[in-house]
Amino acid sequence: MSLEKRIKTALVSVYHKDGLDHILTKLNSSGVKFISTGGTRGFIESLGFPCEAVEDITGYPSILGGRVKTLHPKIFGGILCRRELPEDAKQIKAYDIHEIDLVIVDLYPFEETVGSGASEEDIIEKIDIGGISLIRAAAKNFKDVIIVASKQQYQPLMNLLEDKNGVSDISDRKFFAKEAFAVSSSYDSAIFNYMDDNEGSAFRHAEDNAMVLRYGENPHQKGTFYGDFVAMFDQLHGREISYNNLLDIEAAVSLISEFDETTVAILKHNNACGIASRPTVVEAWKDALAGDPVSAFGGIIISNSKIDKIAAEEINSIFFEIVIAPEYDKEALHILEQKKNRIILVQKQQLVGDKQFRSLLNGVLVQDKDLSIQSATDLKLVTNRPLQGTEEEDLLFANKLVKHTKSNAIIFVKNKQLCAGGTGQTSRVDALKQAIEKANEFGFDLKGAVMASDAFFPFPDCVEIAGNVGITAVVQPGGSIKDNLSVEYCNEHNISMVMTGVRHFKH
Repeated sequence: MSLEKRIKTALVSVYHKDGLDHILTKLNSSGVKFISTGGTRGFIESLGFPCEAVEDITGYPSILGGRVKTLHPKIFGGILCRRELPEDAKQIKAYDIHEIDLVIVDLYPFEETVGSGASEEDIIEKIDIGGISLIRAAAKNFKDVIIVASKQQYQPLMNLLEDKNGVSDISDRKFFAKEAFAVSSSYDSAIFNYMDDNEGSAFRHAEDNAMVLRYGENPHQKGTFYGDFVAMFDQLHGREISYNNLLDIEAAVSLISEFDETTVAILKHNNACGIASRPTVVEAWKDALAGDPVSAFGGIIISNSKIDKIAAEEINSIFFEIVIAPEYDKEALHILEQKKNRIILVQKQQLVGDKQFRSLLNGVLVQDKDLSIQSATDLKLVTNRPLQGTEEEDLLFANKLVKHTKSNAIIFVKNKQLCAGGTGQTSRVDALKQAIEKANEFGFDLKGAVMASDAFFPFPDCVEIAGNVGITAVVQPGGSIKDNLSVEYCNEHNISMVMTGVRHFKH
């Protein structure tokens, strides 16, 4: 049995024809015979190439509104026959079936149709039957047949035609088969998820884009990102993205999406070590940096507004790995590019999707994303002292920030600036003490500041400690059986407390 195969006959049936003409021209010049149906056949003939109709081979027209065209033994026999088996050769000869060496097919745009808001009837009609069957048949028989299951594989096929004159070896055909099964599994996952209608009866998720990373969380670990990074970002400068970079980037864009005013945040290990909202980017940067200039070293900087030259000059004064913004002045970009490895990203798209998942034990943990954020109408005053001055907007600012901070978490805010945070502690009191220590270290006066907690206070100790350093207002979800103790302490010491009813744990 020869492992090398030359393409003699190609079955072509595609929905999208962009880029196909170059492939067809090359195949025709190599003497390849074409078989096709309907619109694809017309397209092939419009290029001046002869094309045999599937209907003429099968003896049946396209029926049931086009649902049945290629599903016939004379087509699938030509694809699935095993060339090395005498019995297969005998049978295809007996039934006048001709071998098919190349199948080029793409699938009806099911996901695009769902995304367009089409009716269920239209969506169901975009569940491809013939195309998916052709893909699976040709991929199964990769020992003899090449399958091109999407236009993303046109270039590899063209490379084969040009570099090897249309002769494939077993590794070539196995590559195309592997890619074809990736297409079919992704397609079936999309159909299942539509039919499942968010019931979560099984977990099916497919990503076609694999970005191999320098390494995983540590150098001895392999790492790969599956997703369309370039749909969200343009990378203008710097080295390749790492695993830890991606975690910080996701944390940064999730946090900044909460703010409408001009805001700059600095993150380290997925937590904000500085953030401020100000009239200009440079002002926001300076006040964000003041939150923790030590932790900011080597961190991630994100702005929700264009970075100009003045801001870039200030930002460039410290070492950091990544800067993210929707836009940069030309002069700003020149300044930020002075560090060869510094990653500069333009965020083009907000985060999409309402589910998140992670591997856990021997399975996958899936949950709704925490997309809840509270407005002024969600703040329920539970103390005698009403909110005063800028306390309400500072509490809303702090509540957004604590939502994106590792639990247990405490956040101090004053004048829409992070004064300090306690992150990822095993007790809320420890988180509070950490925040106070950091605020003192970097010279913040907490008198008149506000405090946010990601979860309720089981005892009044936290509000007592916070009150002793000058905190005048507190936001927390509430829900403890001893909420009244914290409320009573606040009433006795002229502190405002609001409850939201929404916990924001982040583990």
